[in-house]
Amino acid sequence: MKFARPLLLALAFALASNSADAADKMTVLLDWFINPDHAALVIARDKGYFAKHNLEVTLIAPADPSAPPKLVAAGQAELAVSYQPQLHLFASEGLPLVRVGALVAQPLNTLIVLEDGPVKTLADLKGRKVGFSVGGFEDALLATMLEGAGLTLKDVTLVNVNFNLSTALMSGQVDAVVGGFRNFELNQLAIEKRRGKAFLPEQHGVPAYDELILVAHRDKVDVAKTRRVLAALAEATAWIKANPDEAWSVFVKSGKELDNELNRRAWRDTVPLLAADPVELDTARYVGFSAFLRQKGMLKQPVPVDRYTREIR
Repeated sequence: MKFARPLLLALAFALASNSADAADKMTVLLDWFINPDHAALVIARDKGYFAKHNLEVTLIAPADPSAPPKLVAAGQAELAVSYQPQLHLFASEGLPLVRVGALVAQPLNTLIVLEDGPVKTLADLKGRKVGFSVGGFEDALLATMLEGAGLTLKDVTLVNVNFNLSTALMSGQVDAVVGGFRNFELNQLAIEKRRGKAFLPEQHGVPAYDELILVAHRDKVDVAKTRRVLAALAEATAWIKANPDEAWSVFVKSGKELDNELNRRAWRDTVPLLAADPVELDTARYVGFSAFLRQKGMLKQPVPVDRYTREIR
């Protein structure tokens, strides 16, 4: 028995040490299936940057793309990938969400036409069909872009093409599509031997905004843990930008379905757009975009910016 007590004490100490060293777990709900937009998250997980910061992060693709922010608001996950325009709408509805970081801190959204089609300028859209997948913000975006060409939404016919933007455009079902990402739909068209032309919203009256952001529950955000997540993402992004080809090799190992021509081209176009500092927050941009949405009738009343943004330094 005289040897049992020291042995038990040593075992207890070892278990306590292992418990103390155990990585903190965190769940991140994605906005869509894994794709190059999620490069920083995937590389931080698979290249060990999360582990370096004592984190075990699980990435979950949603069955319903609209659900992740709402699940975070309900306290069922720590973080979700979302979009700045969507966040403003959630804030106006009273959802307790805050932006804590960014993956892509610039617009990806575009209005796309076929380069060899009849639409050469935005003014050429008069009397034509425009395909869309999700109403709401895209209506405001399109309306603003048309205004610069002396048109309104009444001058076009909106057609819901149910996320088949490129197919609808190539088949002639519509003359233009709004909501296609510049790093994906343009490449999808090129693969099909059709060249697309993109009109960028930030060049046609729409204020710049963060496309892909990370949101957390306003009252439950774990600041210390989130700070480590963002530090890992910053390191992963720096490595991706310095080693894009090697990073691509790591990325596609996370799923055989990722290694295809569309993702390969999208990766090339996405890497330069990744937010170098995921923490950085331009408060004035959020205030200005909120004013834009109010002007377009999408927000009933202003919401203080500190109710839906938080800089985690």
